[in-house]
Amino acid sequence: MPISEDTRATPRYTPLDTGRPRHRRLLRRSLLTLSAGLLATAGLLALLQPDASALPRQTETSVPLALSALTPTAPPAQNGFYIEETRVKPGDTLAAILQRLGIEQKGLLGFLTRDPSARTIYKLYPGRSVQAAHDAEGKLAWLRYHHTPADRQGGQVLSRWLEITPTEDGFKAVEDSQAVGTHTQLAEGVIQNSLFGATDAAGIPDNITMQMADILGSRVDFGRDLRKGDRFRVVYETYTHQGQTVSSGRVLAVEFENSGEVHNAIWFDSPDGSSGYFDFEGRSLRGMFLRSALKFSRVSSTFGMRKHPVHGYWGGHKGVDYAAPNGTPIHATAEGEVTFIGQQRGYGNVIYIKHDNRYSSVYAHQSRFAAGLRKGSRVQQGQLIGYVGSTGWATGPHLHYEVRVNNAPINPLSVDVPLARTLEGKERQAFMVALGGHQQHIQMLAALQDNRSLLAQR
Repeated sequence: MPISEDTRATPRYTPLDTGRPRHRRLLRRSLLTLSAGLLATAGLLALLQPDASALPRQTETSVPLALSALTPTAPPAQNGFYIEETRVKPGDTLAAILQRLGIEQKGLLGFLTRDPSARTIYKLYPGRSVQAAHDAEGKLAWLRYHHTPADRQGGQVLSRWLEITPTEDGFKAVEDSQAVGTHTQLAEGVIQNSLFGATDAAGIPDNITMQMADILGSRVDFGRDLRKGDRFRVVYETYTHQGQTVSSGRVLAVEFENSGEVHNAIWFDSPDGSSGYFDFEGRSLRGMFLRSALKFSRVSSTFGMRKHPVHGYWGGHKGVDYAAPNGTPIHATAEGEVTFIGQQRGYGNVIYIKHDNRYSSVYAHQSRFAAGLRKGSRVQQGQLIGYVGSTGWATGPHLHYEVRVNNAPINPLSVDVPLARTLEGKERQAFMVALGGHQQHIQMLAALQDNRSLLAQR
């Protein structure tokens, strides 16, 4: 349920009186009294009926009005121009968009598809806005494609668009930008079937849902650990331009109850220039390993003894298999250096990453690798490294994932993740100041959920 930042009122509930017999007696008496009064009034009016000839004479006059005076006209939106707007649809074309906007400007379509200055309109992103302004005579004043609703640069967020205007000899296209307004949004929800189902029901954008899974990925496996009744609270940014919400920004704080265990996080800009997510105790959420290399998947084969699906013999399975559709993105579970990338017998397309002197990880059966990745590349935790496939000895698309300590495989599902750093000193003092406001928001959302649960139990 989305909640405005300024919404702080606590709902009040008034108990109902259940004394039904007393209500029925009062209602019966009221109806009898009302009926008697109506009968008496009707009789009195019949006796006092006036003579029609004594009534004053009434005259009815009709005055015709000009139709144009009653016909509404569209108000000019900007500087005397009339604005039309449409949204890019999946599979849309420039010709279809211009037709919806009522634009029949000769040569415009050719300019948009051929001129290098209009190249940002070559890529039509579904959901993006396209606007057209016409003057009082119906002539095109400008066409705008809002291709980047919110672009964060340093401490500022900009809305970027391509603007096309007619000239004496054709058209001109220029890129323009403007700072957007930043607002804070609160939302909460309960898991019924899936994380996306719950966030959709709460009106939370998919971008925010993906961030929630990323932020708490080292604490919760969102593909395996979710249970019906799990609850979440989230505080996040939204961006507005010209009075409209154009995009969602960063998750500022999030709390997730999973099987009775509470996990939380807040974004913190450290005075030393490093930024990231920390739990409410000031511990970094970027531990050594994420719980899974895939955002959403299921375990199809666990660590330990099993019958080999291809060769049929019984033997030790050195990792965990995650079933997922072909092409599902694979992410590095920890920061490190690529020590091998290529083909290797039963592993097919595989990547080995060394994380420190003891730990390493393996990602096998990939369909292809991320562009630009090679032996010696440094990768960050959560970085895209490849895509799920079925190369090597595999009966279907899945990721074979291993964690090794001193090159000996261990169970990735039970490995004790090394502890991350904890904020101290002045850094912790600054963190506690930043935590205060968002923690209040989270507590307010939790109280709202608790009240709703109590009412449901009555």
